[in-house]
Amino acid sequence: MVDATAGIMDRSLRNVLVVALGFLLLFTAFGGLQSLQSSLYSEEGLGVTVLSTLYAAMMLSCMLLPPLLIRALGCKWTIVLSMSCYVAFSLGNFYASWYTLIPTSILLGLGAAPLWAAQSTYLTVAGNAHAERTGQLGRHVVNKYFGVFFLIYQSSGVWGNLISSLVFGHEPTKGAIAEQQLQSCGANDCLMATAPGNSTQRPSLGLIYTLLGIYTGSGVLAVLLVALFLDPIRDTQYNGDGEKPSVLSTLLSTFKLLRDRRLQLLVLLPMYIGFEQAFLTGEYTRSYVTCALGIHFVGYVMICFSATNALCSMLYGRMAQYTGRAPLYALGAAIHLSCIVALLLWAPRPDHLPVFFEFSGLWGMADAVWQTQSNVLFGVLFNAHKEAAFSNYRLCEALGWVVAFAYSKFLCVHVKLYILLAVLSAALLAYAAVEVLEARTQPGPPATAATPAEAGETQTKM
Repeated sequence: MVDATAGIMDRSLRNVLVVALGFLLLFTAFGGLQSLQSSLYSEEGLGVTVLSTLYAAMMLSCMLLPPLLIRALGCKWTIVLSMSCYVAFSLGNFYASWYTLIPTSILLGLGAAPLWAAQSTYLTVAGNAHAERTGQLGRHVVNKYFGVFFLIYQSSGVWGNLISSLVFGHEPTKGAIAEQQLQSCGANDCLMATAPGNSTQRPSLGLIYTLLGIYTGSGVLAVLLVALFLDPIRDTQYNGDGEKPSVLSTLLSTFKLLRDRRLQLLVLLPMYIGFEQAFLTGEYTRSYVTCALGIHFVGYVMICFSATNALCSMLYGRMAQYTGRAPLYALGAAIHLSCIVALLLWAPRPDHLPVFFEFSGLWGMADAVWQTQSNVLFGVLFNAHKEAAFSNYRLCEALGWVVAFAYSKFLCVHVKLYILLAVLSAALLAYAAVEVLEARTQPGPPATAATPAEAGETQTKM
């Protein structure tokens, strides 16, 4: 009996590791490219426009594709197909122009929503199924799986940015950064910090091609790993005796779930994730790091963000079963609030080198809260409609990215920080309201503490 249970655990955990390693390889490539877009293609705002287009396409995809693709292909092949869209974007960067980057960014955006919805659905279904077989609490296993996933996935930022830093480090900057440029860095940047200078010069074409070759190879390996080694899994809502939902019903499921008051309140959480990540990759890397240190430091600073994010993801996944999610959300909010206020006051200079890493590390600690706990929260509260819930999650996250990048070229950095502060405050108030609603509607144990048997019963009714 013990051997059988161990075998089940090994198989289940092996699949989680395959998904996580596939995302590690894929986002080693995409994460590094995304961090460099606003600095590498700053001419006429191409880099920021590419990112904005990408997330606009992701919004459209969230509305239509995830439930339909997962229903038709299953989680595994949805992941494989979506990963291929990311590889296409890497190839488009070899001939960077409006005619190559915009179409491939649209393709990537269309694949991003099904990719993340399939990943979240796969881990939630696998975690609940394993909990039911082994007599554990479903939320604890799902929390553990998401913690393991984000530990491995978030480390992709370490490797992707380390690769870009080492490659670009072969071409050192020429001369010191002008004092005039330093005065327009940080919160004072009103679209002047990206003026051509010694620190913002574009790397040579040979180095860019070398980097893109490494990134493309990493993406191809990710596709092959998942295609060859991941076990297929289907949610039990499609395996029962009941009639399968129609295509139209599947397409509309994302919008129908918005009638749930809890989801209406929770949409601000993933929207804030989009805002804060867009600020880090678009504004912090350009207006603070590239402006005051040089583009070759972007990768090293982002490594610090990714490393702390990965470690804290695993830590929070284990802490949640003892502390609950509310204290972790409070921790993340306190860290980001402190960082926003400090970034408003700080004037970055080259001799402040450790401070650049401190901010990115703290940002990663808070982002780990939003990533791990929000995914688990959506999976637990909307267990009967996971695909639709995660589609709405990614839709709102993409909306945050789009809005943030849309005003990126028009507003000063200090205004963007105030906007970030306002969205964070609203998201926390809305989250608190959801916790109150959950407490009032549960006469016994809260919904998050459903037994494995109850979780299994819920799944068979979906």
